[in-house]
Amino acid sequence: MAEELRSQAKGSTRKGTQAKAQSLSSVSDMAESARISTGSIELDRVLGGGMVPGSLVLIGGDPGIGKSTLVLQAARGLGTAGKKVLYVAGEESPAQLQMRARRLGVNSDILILAETDMTAIEEQVLAIRPDVVIVDSIQTVYRPELTSAAGSVSQLKEATATWMRLAKNENIAVMIIGHVTKEGQIAGPRLLEHMVDCVLYFEGDRQHLYRILRAVKNRFGSTHEIGLFTMETSGLKEVANPSEWLLSQRPANAPGSVVTASMEGTRPLLVEIQALVTPSRYGGNSRRMATGVDLNRVSLILAVLERHIGLQILDYDVFVNAAGGVRLLEPAVDLAVAASLLSSFRDRPVAADTLFVGEVGLAGEVRGVPHLEQRLHEGARLGFKRAVVPKYNVSGLRDGAGMELVSVSTLDQACSAV
Repeated sequence: MAEELRSQAKGSTRKGTQAKAQSLSSVSDMAESARISTGSIELDRVLGGGMVPGSLVLIGGDPGIGKSTLVLQAARGLGTAGKKVLYVAGEESPAQLQMRARRLGVNSDILILAETDMTAIEEQVLAIRPDVVIVDSIQTVYRPELTSAAGSVSQLKEATATWMRLAKNENIAVMIIGHVTKEGQIAGPRLLEHMVDCVLYFEGDRQHLYRILRAVKNRFGSTHEIGLFTMETSGLKEVANPSEWLLSQRPANAPGSVVTASMEGTRPLLVEIQALVTPSRYGGNSRRMATGVDLNRVSLILAVLERHIGLQILDYDVFVNAAGGVRLLEPAVDLAVAASLLSSFRDRPVAADTLFVGEVGLAGEVRGVPHLEQRLHEGARLGFKRAVVPKYNVSGLRDGAGMELVSVSTLDQACSAV
């Protein structure tokens, strides 16, 4: 153990370039204009406008979800744009990678390095001096001076630190793939997330077509952006109109089905909230389940409905779902959740052209939300005619997108509008 620690310390104390202190105002603003487009609109959106030279990006996700497909298609876009791309393949041979590239239609001139020794990889990077390096995956890369096996904590930390040093010193954009454990964490308890500039999670069900790329850390852009893809036989296909796609299978005149507008970064997204309220068969031990929305928020809304609306829902099972596999975290969807619960409980459908946006407080008040104009414009674009919104927002609203606005200040008023 002591020998491993000495070896690790020896490998971590290489001298970098001698930096000099400078004022912040004198720093050149070249990084933003020098962003590198991956050729994927959705990936560029989640990255904040493209890859930043000198940055280290970590992409995590379950095995088989499509991480390698995503980065290989990104390598195609980068190569087509004239960038020198080095693909470090730690899990596939060059022949296997070439077969997959042919299936995906990747014809760009990409450099392939089938190597897992970090020392040898570093030498090749310094000799080739690529614009972008893709590492698939970080769990296979190891430092020979460390006695532990590849994928161990010490190997992962040392390999990632080496990639960070290479990215910063050589001004290379580096994208590494990290596998997610059974607990949903990248290579252990959030081991690498604090070491990199950007963390993207690739989510989805392998039994379904959709895939969602979500930013959870980004030093160069928003952490609330998402990108939507569908997995097809020819690879990942971008969803150009996510709202329309998410609502394409909405049932007609179904109780418990309500549409809300959620802000995902800079983009408004229309999502269907589904609720099912049914008498419990467990003798007082009613069930509460939520998918895509916070279960704690659902419990809060149920308590407010019972206290301020008189909804006797204690002996009912409650199930809430955000259709399409998206995950909604902002409280602006509270009003839609309340409306869907009430609709299902009373078995009465909500008008299909009505949008619900607003936060619900414990006193039964409906609170204002940010970016209401953008949400309304997205709803109007997809044919929604009416919107139930917080009264607080209406007074300062400059453009209602031509929609009929029903302003409410309490949950009781909103339920009357339902």
